[in-house]
Amino acid sequence: MNTPLALKLNSNEGPLSPPALLAALATLDPEALRRYPDVSTLEATLASRVGVAPERVIVTAGADDAIDRVCRAYLGAGHTMLRSEPTFEMFDHFAKLAGAAAVTRVPWRCGEFPLAAFLDRLDEQPAVIAVVAPNNPTGATASSGDLRRLAEAAPSALILLDHVYAEYADEDLTPAVLDLPNVVVLRTLSKAWGLAGCRIGYAIGSPGVVASLRIAGAPYAVAAPSVALALQQLAEGDELLQTHVGRVREERAALCARLTALGLAPLPSQANFILAECGVLAPFLTAALAALGVIVRDFPNRPGLTGAIRITLPGDAIAFQRLVAAFETVLAPEALLFDLDGVLADVQHSQRAAIAATASSFGAPVTPVQVATAIRSGDAANDWLVTRRLIEAAGVDASLDDVTARYQSLYLDLREREQLIPSSSLLERLAARLPLALVTGRPRAEAEWFLERAGIASFFKAVVAMEDARAKPDPAPVRLALERLGVRHAWLIGDTPDDVRCAKQAGVLPLGVVAPGDDPSLAGAALRDAGAACVCDRLSDLLELLP
Repeated sequence: MNTPLALKLNSNEGPLSPPALLAALATLDPEALRRYPDVSTLEATLASRVGVAPERVIVTAGADDAIDRVCRAYLGAGHTMLRSEPTFEMFDHFAKLAGAAAVTRVPWRCGEFPLAAFLDRLDEQPAVIAVVAPNNPTGATASSGDLRRLAEAAPSALILLDHVYAEYADEDLTPAVLDLPNVVVLRTLSKAWGLAGCRIGYAIGSPGVVASLRIAGAPYAVAAPSVALALQQLAEGDELLQTHVGRVREERAALCARLTALGLAPLPSQANFILAECGVLAPFLTAALAALGVIVRDFPNRPGLTGAIRITLPGDAIAFQRLVAAFETVLAPEALLFDLDGVLADVQHSQRAAIAATASSFGAPVTPVQVATAIRSGDAANDWLVTRRLIEAAGVDASLDDVTARYQSLYLDLREREQLIPSSSLLERLAARLPLALVTGRPRAEAEWFLERAGIASFFKAVVAMEDARAKPDPAPVRLALERLGVRHAWLIGDTPDDVRCAKQAGVLPLGVVAPGDDPSLAGAALRDAGAACVCDRLSDLLELLP
């Protein structure tokens, strides 16, 4: 069974465009491909929708291109930019490329736009004042009154209103500022219109500002096929846009409520995303969601944002259910599932020794390193099959029945060497917090023998063994464990890539631990490559990770 495709919620993209939209390309005049693109029709269409003359609109290669043009045209040596903090990081990038003298930052995390703080900084005579509303990454927004007061108080500055999330906000600020000569509004078709791959942005400003922006960038920034798709989407996509926006607004409220209930602190948002304060949990939460196939944006190198994650609302009922389920699995697990060998039982002198001894008895000697490598390579939940593969790799023919019989005769003499890896008191503490289950490739009798011998059988509410389901990495044994416990959300702790892969396919959070005797570097890398949310140094780490 295949792991579901990743749910990519880290880039604030919009809805999936209808497949029929691509049909517009089939009717594209071949001349459009050999001639430089003409954006005049698209600019006129956008101008008409906004209610301005075409000379007040310039189409750009996404809103990023428009920001770059503003910085090139209005910043430079001796000029400064004033913006909020945190906000879209490309402002600093383009300001630096333009040679700006400085970027002044006004704190604005949530709540009302800090107009007074902006006005207090006008004595620095900024050439560009950037306002992102709704703001990225926080989702906070400004009002039309804020913008008008700012523009009137700084007539010599260009007020850059980055309004690319306007469709999701309660108020479209564009009409309220069109009469102000020192305001330029950036919009895009990359978000609510669902055309991020086409890179269609546009700026609306006075004819003089737009003329300056044309000079500041490339003359043919947008490809003709993108222009054709944009025109088609504008002509036919209004209903899709409204449906998508309505759905996102519903998800925004629902996810805020759910994240709050799960102990996070989501900020109020007017965009198609939510910024959630997670504190020290942020790195683990990001990795854990990714292990479940949900990709969100984290900010490990952004001061003030290292404890936050940003989640794009998918705008789709099934995807939203998957998103919520992933958060609940990470933040509200209902059970802990454990592999046995290498996690609870130290088997380097029993099972692994039996594998090596069995192979040697067939004239195919192997080293402990070869055994560990075979287990890391996958499809290794059954020791008998692993042993036979090692024997065959040495060029020796042996039946599975013969290998199994030889292995069992050796293992039953060696199993007394097995030791419990974690303390029984740790397992008792974990069992007091959540139901525990064992998911193992061992025969049931052998698994229960170890649990009884180690004195930990009473801590486990369910045992799924070899006879119960298909072997890992098939998700069947994990799903059976969930069924027997009567839960939906759980974590699984394993020491092999097979453990990780079966957990992922079952929608369970996979955590790794290195088995005694394994190379920590190689084993840890294999677990991470398979998709483990993290590799614990020891099982006691669970006490810190569990919510």
